[in-house]
Amino acid sequence: MRLVQIGNVKVSGLCIGGNPFSGFSHQTAERSKEMTDYYTPERIKQTLRIAEKEGINTFFGRTDDHILGIIKEYWEEGGTIQWFAQVCIEHNDDSAWRKWLMMAVKLGASATYIHGGVVDSWYANKLYDNFKEALDMMRDANVTAGFAGHNPDAHKWISENLDVDFQMCSHYNPTDRSKSPHHINVGEKWDYEDRKRMLDVINSIKKPVVHYKVFAGGNKPIIEAFETMGKCMRQIDVACVGFFLKDDPDMIHKDIELFEKYVDKI
Repeated sequence: MRLVQIGNVKVSGLCIGGNPFSGFSHQTAERSKEMTDYYTPERIKQTLRIAEKEGINTFFGRTDDHILGIIKEYWEEGGTIQWFAQVCIEHNDDSAWRKWLMMAVKLGASATYIHGGVVDSWYANKLYDNFKEALDMMRDANVTAGFAGHNPDAHKWISENLDVDFQMCSHYNPTDRSKSPHHINVGEKWDYEDRKRMLDVINSIKKPVVHYKVFAGGNKPIIEAFETMGKCMRQIDVACVGFFLKDDPDMIHKDIELFEKYVDKI
């Protein structure tokens, strides 16, 4: 699999995301519970080992006690996959991103990026100083620095105003995060028009882009999504997808084959 230079690290063209590990199915509450029931710490580590064996070298995962503990164990047991830490907040503390960012750096994250819902919320509420403070903290920590987000306008602003190493762009904008940055399990929408708007913005971004939610949380056809990535992904870009191996134990291998067929060979 090709490697892409992002900041000071090399990243595999296809990366593994952590939403299934943390029960964010973007489908139903029952589906989300099915994911957390299946993904015990040992199964998460086993999934990372499979991904690593297949050539994936980067894991995009949350900053919380659960994932930090698993990453620590995984590395102590010999795992070498690098961690791009998704810096989150807490329901009772919107400032907790500062704590989690520094904890991720201390544990050994190769990169940090602010969670997409938080970015959408900051942008909607014009909290521009938070963007600059977060980027300064990442730079001072000497980690590869980025911001995720579902809102194309937020990514346009980031591209024009901040010197980041990468932008993590969701192909879909499922919920309005202006009033709350937190995940909502109901009422999500997956409109192709939102994807078109984001792809137009991606074309204007000069830094590497991490494409995510490319399958709309499992709500859109897989092959069509790969075909779209083949048309829109640039050589400097990578993609991040989640894998629920309860559905198919060979899913990682199959998705890598599809990625190489529809994206890298193009």
